[in-house]
Formats: sequence, structure tokens, C-alpha cells
Amino acid sequence: VQLVESGGGLVQPGGSLRLSCSASGIAVNEYQMGWYRQAPGKERELVAHIVSNGYRTYADSVKGRFTISRDNAANTVSLEMNSLNAEDTAVYYCNAYRKNYVNRDIHYWGTGTVVTVSS
Repeated sequence: VQLVESGGGLVQPGGSLRLSCSASGIAVNEYQMGWYRQAPGKERELVAHIVSNGYRTYADSVKGRFTISRDNAANTVSLEMNSLNAEDTAVYYCNAYRKNYVNRDIHYWGTGTVVTVSS
């Protein structure tokens, strides 16, 4: 299983970025797919996730600004980020989660993409 993030970079406050996660070895519509982030000196936190039936959940800090979406044909998950501010600066990670046949948690992680919001 491989999750590869792309789309990070440097953006000015108020700007936008679109992150993409390309999955291989799994079908994204069979997993709970999520985006997490970890800022310097802070713990990793959930940003957004989308479950198999399409239901989406967002962290309060990004509601109304970020949108998670899934492309089953391309086997990708994206995160559209608008109105970015300095507090959004972090390494963003793609995650795939499900329980296996013995009800054990299975997590796959990408290596992360850096988002820096600065003027």
C-alpha cells in the first residue's frame, strides 16, 4: 500500500492550495480517507476525513475553508484549502483507515507534504 501526497508549498495568507493523495494497493472508497497535519512542536491532528458512504467530517478550525473530496476512478483523495492563515502551516499527511476481518485497526500513512503560509 502506498499513499503519495502532492500539492504542498508556500502560499500567502488568504491564499489557496489543493492537496492530492494518490493511493495504490487499496481502493479509497473502501477506506475512511483522511488528512491530518502536524505543525512544529505540536501533535498530529485530524483535519478532515471522508468515509465510504461519502460523509465528511472537519476539524472546527478548518470548517468552511477546507473541502475534502474523493475520486474513485482516479483512486485519489483531495483537500481544497482556502483562506489559509499562518496557523495552517504544517506537514499534511494522507491517511487510510479501516478495521480488518478480526476488527483490528489498520492505518496507512503517506510521507507528508509541507504547507507553509507566510507573507
